[in-house]
Amino acid sequence: MEFAHVPVLLDECLSSLAIKPEGIYVDGTVGGAGHSSHILTRLGPGGLLIGTDRDSEALAAAEEKLGHTLDAIQEDAKPDYRLVKSNYADIPSVLTFLGKDHADGILLDLGVSSYQLDNPERGFSYMKDAPLDMRMDTEESMTAADLLNSVSEAELARILRDYGEERFAGLIAKRIVLARQTEPLRTTGELVRIIEQAIPAKYRNTGGHPAKRTFQAVRIALNHELTTLESCLADLIDVLSPGGRLCVITFHSLEDRIVKNAFKTAEDPCICPKDFPVCVCGRVSKGRVVTRKPILPSEEELSRNSRSASAKLRVFEKAAAGRGA
Repeated sequence: MEFAHVPVLLDECLSSLAIKPEGIYVDGTVGGAGHSSHILTRLGPGGLLIGTDRDSEALAAAEEKLGHTLDAIQEDAKPDYRLVKSNYADIPSVLTFLGKDHADGILLDLGVSSYQLDNPERGFSYMKDAPLDMRMDTEESMTAADLLNSVSEAELARILRDYGEERFAGLIAKRIVLARQTEPLRTTGELVRIIEQAIPAKYRNTGGHPAKRTFQAVRIALNHELTTLESCLADLIDVLSPGGRLCVITFHSLEDRIVKNAFKTAEDPCICPKDFPVCVCGRVSKGRVVTRKPILPSEEELSRNSRSASAKLRVFEKAAAGRGA
């Protein structure tokens, strides 16, 4: 199956990155290089694109796409690119490994790729019966089935409530635990049936597919998506060059809230009481939030790609030299 990566908010990302031909840009979730291939065409000699991803299949697809993109650029105008199998949280270490001390722009597209959703073997979709996998990195040992068959009922309910905002988290968790006492869960189809049985009939057809929130929650917990995002945003801002930008595309409110709060704190980190006449905590702003409100897909993009419907782009700009950190 071909690794498809339809780049969401592409023009908005390219504009927000304010790409300099000689700059260093990192696509922390390179996927099939949907965004990266366009970034590469805007770089020139001396420019460098770095792509990281946890998914080996994504990196193979990105290598092929970026290779073709580079082949189409005139020899005397070619930039360079490097691909590294890594979590985006490790971008500072990746830069060091490549002998770089900064990036002029970093892009994170936190969505699950079309390939991952549409490939039944990956187990991300509730629309197809497949093994309960959901690993972003297929070299990791724990699968969604392992998680669902091992955690306590209370922990499972917490995961569904906190990460899926599922109102029937307790009922679903109870059903899963009862089912696995007879036989371990193995497939997405089994999980969907349990969810449908747990949710009261009058609510099953409201708010989209009844399994949507549970699948989101399990995927987030298994891949440590929110904890990873929350822990690394300040570090990513720190490795930006003065005036460099961090662009983050989120796909649900939990991610967006983390990004919004992290950017707000980076802009105004002061913890002094509001009635203090001057700041005495010594915390210095790292820059400014470019997007007071998130950038949303246009009507034209929504008509082309329905999966962009929940996308939100937020942008932070590192302080110029001599201003802030």
